[in-house]
Amino acid sequence: MAGLIRQGDIEEVKARTNIADIVGDYVTLKSAGVGSMKGLCPFHDERSPSFHVRPQVGFYHCFGCGESGDVYSFLQKMDHVSFSEAVERLAARVGIELHYEGGEGGAPDHTNRARLYAANQAAADFFVDRLGSAGAQVGRTFLGERGFDAQAAARFGIGFAPQSWDELTNHLRGRGFSTEELTLAGLVSSREGSSGVYDRFRGRLVWPIRDITGQTIGFGARKLLDDDKGPKYLNTPETPIYHKAQVLYGLDLAKRDISRGHQVVVVEGYTDVMACHLAGVTTAVATCGTSFGVDHIKVLRRVLGDDSGVGEVVFTFDPDAAGQKAAMRAFAEEQRFSAQTFVAVAPEGLDPCDLRLHRGDDAVRRLIDAKKPMFEFMIRQLLGQYNLDTVEGRVSALRAAAPIVSDIRDPSLRPGYTHELSRMLGMDLGEVSRAVTQAQSRSRTAPPEAPRRSGEPTPAPRERLFSLADLPADPVTRIERDALMAMLQHPTLVGLELVQRAVLTGMTNSTLAVVRDALAAALPHAAAPDWLDRVVGETPAPMANLVTELAMAPLPERTEREVTRYVRDITIVLIEKDLLRQKAELLGRLQRADATDREVYVAIQRELVRVEAERRNLRVE
Repeated sequence: MAGLIRQGDIEEVKARTNIADIVGDYVTLKSAGVGSMKGLCPFHDERSPSFHVRPQVGFYHCFGCGESGDVYSFLQKMDHVSFSEAVERLAARVGIELHYEGGEGGAPDHTNRARLYAANQAAADFFVDRLGSAGAQVGRTFLGERGFDAQAAARFGIGFAPQSWDELTNHLRGRGFSTEELTLAGLVSSREGSSGVYDRFRGRLVWPIRDITGQTIGFGARKLLDDDKGPKYLNTPETPIYHKAQVLYGLDLAKRDISRGHQVVVVEGYTDVMACHLAGVTTAVATCGTSFGVDHIKVLRRVLGDDSGVGEVVFTFDPDAAGQKAAMRAFAEEQRFSAQTFVAVAPEGLDPCDLRLHRGDDAVRRLIDAKKPMFEFMIRQLLGQYNLDTVEGRVSALRAAAPIVSDIRDPSLRPGYTHELSRMLGMDLGEVSRAVTQAQSRSRTAPPEAPRRSGEPTPAPRERLFSLADLPADPVTRIERDALMAMLQHPTLVGLELVQRAVLTGMTNSTLAVVRDALAAALPHAAAPDWLDRVVGETPAPMANLVTELAMAPLPERTEREVTRYVRDITIVLIEKDLLRQKAELLGRLQRADATDREVYVAIQRELVRVEAERRNLRVE
């Protein structure tokens, strides 16, 4: 059995990894103040960002769904990898050699996701090398006829699968991959009725399909030979690392420009993505052997930073029946975007690849620039299905089109589209307006929640977690909350001496007092990279969520100088509050003391002087 990764290596990998860089491969992050970033949560759908990342403490937290953790847990949840696999992936990224202990042998040798990634990359390298072979002339010809030269092929990692049953299999076996690993990666298929395997891709041009981080997870292969009886495009089957409903071809290349320009162009094929990128439309992506769906939207919304409504999603569809069907599917999910959606249809039914080939790069750019709003496109497509020369046809068309207009998110646009629909139908504006209003009313009527079936078990109650939202809003609690936020997030800026004094203060809120005690217990590690982990470890489990929220919540200041001043000031206010309480108690004791008992009287007065002196010294720079 393989040993465990040495704890010191785990900590070093984490310390040398910027969590914002890892999360940024999946989510577009924006500044949320000094040391804080935010974006749309990757774990649940939301319209406004509530997902916060703090690189300095190495944690993320969503104030919407409550998901939180460090860089390892993020990868585990996003990519469904084990803890060891998450460590191994990050170690490879930062160039740290891992050491294993407590088991037989060295590194794990069982089949896992890391091995599947490695097998796919080895296969990608193999295919690229074979594209230059004599047998790949048919592949090079195919590319050339579509306007793609060797440089373009290299840019997108295109390769060629030899027309052989086992050339790839033997090549990968020679590099230490087992038949089990190759099968699990979808690179080979089983021979019917035998235990043997054969290459899945043979005699085909091959595109590597990469995840958002750029790792090769599968392939799409195009038929080239007349005697190939397979489908036109053959993709990797579902594997532990390849899920076609969640993958967008070209996203690894397009994500930065999508994030910067707040625009994504969704095309229909691999060559269309290539044509767009080479023509300067570097935000193009495509689905991989499946229709555009909900999971694709979730991915794109996170990359777009789709929370403000200023972004654009541009779909390109062929004008044929299949293209219209694809447009209808995309329109059915359009409401999931905050960004505005558009449709671009090339003249004469040309797709972006053919458009570039016949009319040049500028024609591709003009295609995207000439996009039409999705609603306008869909209305025109729908009306084309009815005979508008008859009363029956116009009434049927109105019934079909009214719900489309009523679904327009921007209420300022609905009157204009209502008027346009009236014009296209040749019907009275009042009649069309009533139909749109009625459709809007029907869409707002939500179906009732399905009743629980008789005998169906009641879901087990979840353990109650303490949250910032549970805290009262009185001024004293706010001071205690904000001071704990400052000390958790910036203990060294506050100053360890000041923190040591602050954790001795009394707190009116009993929940925050528990956090204070945990902070005090972990204080010797305040300057360590795992400071927050230490505090969480000292906190009772139901309150650990509150510690994370306090550590992740944005501070009200925006510059580092302002933050330094703020965290010190709010901590001082907390201490002053406690000193004022002590002073009030001492004055009460002094009033009750027997004046003849000089020893007690003088002791109280001395304590009053000490408290007042401490108050004054707090504000001394």
